[in-house]
Amino acid sequence: MAEQGNAGSGTPGAGAPPPVQVRVLGQYIKDLSFENPNVEKLLQSPGDNPNLQLEVNVNAKSMAKDVFESAIEFRARASNKQGVLYDLELVYAGLFKVENVPQQALEPFLLVNCPLLLFPFLRRLVADLTREGGFPPLLLDPIDFGGLYVRRKQQEGLAQATPQPANTN
Repeated sequence: MAEQGNAGSGTPGAGAPPPVQVRVLGQYIKDLSFENPNVEKLLQSPGDNPNLQLEVNVNAKSMAKDVFESAIEFRARASNKQGVLYDLELVYAGLFKVENVPQQALEPFLLVNCPLLLFPFLRRLVADLTREGGFPPLLLDPIDFGGLYVRRKQQEGLAQATPQPANTN
């Protein structure tokens, strides 16, 4: 026998929350810097293998009603005994129209899901920029934005739990 549900009420899903709707309004390079400070030294002698340091951070902010910017801040610094080979700083962002997302789910959505959508474009830019800078392309492994979010919340929790010194004025 078929389930009746709301078939006769004329309003399917009455009482159910409206569906979540997300649209990518745009994506863009917000900030970019590539420095190749020791090219003369590298032309004379390439030196040893580089030490690569990577930093990733994610931020989000409200731009208008139901419109949010989510941005991945990325930095790669390669160096060896001869000095800094390159220093790449890139902020890649997107504008997202997000409707009907529960308030408690909005922050994780903006700091996890939106960066997941932006990451392939950031990855391609990083590979192209390092290659055009005269180096082998830097091919980034996938980033666990969920893990970054969890660590961020844990750090915020620790910061709030740490007692602040009393003001003696």
